[in-house]
Amino acid sequence: MKETLALVYSVFKIRIGTAIMLTALAGIAVAPGPAPEAWQIAVLALAVLLSSASAGAFNMYMERDLDARMKRTRGRPFVTGRFTANGYWLTGIGLLLVTAIAAAALATNAVAAFYVFLGAFVYGVVYTVWLKRRTWMNIVVGGLAGSFAILAGAAAVDPGLAPAPVILAVVLFLWTPPHFWSLAFKYKDDYAAAGVPMLPVVVKDKTAARIILAHTVLLFALSLLPVLYGMGWIYLLGAATGGGWFVWTSIGLVRNPSAKTAMINFHASLIQLSLLLVAAILDAWLI
Repeated sequence: MKETLALVYSVFKIRIGTAIMLTALAGIAVAPGPAPEAWQIAVLALAVLLSSASAGAFNMYMERDLDARMKRTRGRPFVTGRFTANGYWLTGIGLLLVTAIAAAALATNAVAAFYVFLGAFVYGVVYTVWLKRRTWMNIVVGGLAGSFAILAGAAAVDPGLAPAPVILAVVLFLWTPPHFWSLAFKYKDDYAAAGVPMLPVVVKDKTAARIILAHTVLLFALSLLPVLYGMGWIYLLGAATGGGWFVWTSIGLVRNPSAKTAMINFHASLIQLSLLLVAAILDAWLI
């Protein structure tokens, strides 16, 4: 039973879903206006987690052929046969998404629910089905998935959307490519073997590193702008510290493009996002 639960956890990508749920909470925090009731926040957070889980499972279901050709992913349940890819899985994934959207709509409003849907649709269909196997721009467009979670949270406060959450959504949109490209840098041979045109596969190492740095510098600069729209010193401290570290490690990747520096940059991206989101939430709730 314990092993089965671990496999279910991996299929639904709960760890990633938890991070996306945190972005929704940050969206609520940075949106000006009275926050929803605690139960509404809890339901919306759960809805975002469930929608992300449905998209993650759909992604793993659809990519089982790619996963079988990559050393990093060939042990996933749909590849090994521990789980059988069939119509029951698709039905369950669909019901999970419908439940998430309905819960968000009932607890908050239709606009927030629509953003919850868009996040899952972009990752599950636009990124996974339409773009991943066709273009290196796949993860650039796919980065919108996380941005919609921020907008969902903000729309729960005010469907009209203020500047601060919109800027934060753009920051997350810019964050996803360098985060994922850094990981793909290390596993570029895997992606090449699977025929997936990730940026480090289709351009030279130095070029990929420079593009990653450009994204990082831009997202760092934009992450400071919410201070002009009401965010305080806690947010500024988190954004400056995490963003500054991410830029520094990206410079290191340009200086020495390698699997080692790429993974340093990958972990720096996680630190940057964590500090940014936690600081946004604490800034709104403590100041």
